[in-house]
Amino acid sequence: MRQIVLDTETTGLDWSKGDRVIEIGCVELINRVLSGRHFHVYINPERAIDAGALAVHGISEDFLADKPVFARVAEDFENFVRGAELVIHNARFDIGFLDYELGLLGRAPLQEQCAGVIDTLLLAREQNPGKKASLDALCAFYQINNKHRTLHGALLDAELLAEVYLAMTRGQESLLMNLDDAPSGPVRDDASGAVARAALKVLRATDAELAAHDGVLAGIASKGVCLWLPRPDALTPEVQQEAPEPDEVDELPADDELLPHDGMQDEPLA
Repeated sequence: MRQIVLDTETTGLDWSKGDRVIEIGCVELINRVLSGRHFHVYINPERAIDAGALAVHGISEDFLADKPVFARVAEDFENFVRGAELVIHNARFDIGFLDYELGLLGRAPLQEQCAGVIDTLLLAREQNPGKKASLDALCAFYQINNKHRTLHGALLDAELLAEVYLAMTRGQESLLMNLDDAPSGPVRDDASGAVARAALKVLRATDAELAAHDGVLAGIASKGVCLWLPRPDALTPEVQQEAPEPDEVDELPADDELLPHDGMQDEPLA
């Protein structure tokens, strides 16, 4: 399973008013393990950056002046995320901006290029209703060190989000199967055609273990009824009498002397 944890920084809060993406950061998870591969790029938005946004991420227009425009990085970005499941905090925000950028170039939206989207903001609110669900709050909740996060940054936030996501969904790795390692079918013996099975190792109890087991049962019986031992009073005195030897059994009656099963004579046939 391939997942891409993704974050962006932008010139402002609303792409519908002309705000643009200025940074994209992605890290790759393969079967819930960081692979070490990442995608990171700064982008020249060709417009001013809002003061409020600058205070959040600290990325200035001067810094972005010599960076590529989105059209020059779009293909590399698509190649990195294509076919993967995206993991995003507040996915509506990032997807909206990226789809806007792709749409300006006539390219397909992310939903058509990727396997799906997991929104960790919604997931956090479902798991802990009423609790703060910001990335900083989740790092604190899951004891993930984010002291180096003085400003927002797409790649740094993606790396932190990957740790948060794995902590939020811990336990799901037991549901995964490595299909490459699984046999495609039963292994057969070439000579006989029968299914070859591994020999089972039988571990028999030692004399000491059997004696210890009997001691446990005796201890239980001394305090009351032990279900694993026969009850001496379970049989009536009549049943407890010694069974007769085979040659002492009375001879069975002839067939015509047997009564019906309910003990009544059959009515004569007309």
